[in-house]
Amino acid sequence: MLRLLLSALCALVVWPSITSANEKNSVYLLNRGDVIVITVWREETLKEEVHVLPDGSITFPLVGRVEVAGLDSTAVEKVIAKKLEAFIPDPNVSVVVRDPKGNIVYAQGKVLKPGSVQLAGPTAVLQVLSMAGGLDKFADKDAIKIVRNKQVLPVHYSDLISGRDMSTNYELQAGDTLVVP
Repeated sequence: MLRLLLSALCALVVWPSITSANEKNSVYLLNRGDVIVITVWREETLKEEVHVLPDGSITFPLVGRVEVAGLDSTAVEKVIAKKLEAFIPDPNVSVVVRDPKGNIVYAQGKVLKPGSVQLAGPTAVLQVLSMAGGLDKFADKDAIKIVRNKQVLPVHYSDLISGRDMSTNYELQAGDTLVVP
């Protein structure tokens, strides 16, 4: 009985720290192309569905242009609320991601289904290759790479597939291009 009670107490002490660490990692950052809905409580005229523009910004009534790419919805709420304070006392702003259209990566080259891949959550190289239909029989498995902005990350496919070394099974980020020569 004592062992059961101690296990329950340990679970209560450890569980919140595990949950908060996972929550911190699961925050979605807005990308170009995403669709969000912005509402201001008790202000029916201030409800809009907006698209994050290619430059990473949105436009909202009374506020104007706001840079949102790379921010989470809570940060966007705070920025908009701060700008609305000049017009509305203590505004209560809500930002909801309606469609994460900008959360895509690209699989290019010798995969069976090249093109864009919509990410539904954290997604690694092997998962994107699977979503792209797998490798073509003529693919150069040892020359696969990720192009991220101006950076090139090599992928050691043979090590990944054998399970020897998973260090190059990178988690892909919106806008990455997975190149399979």
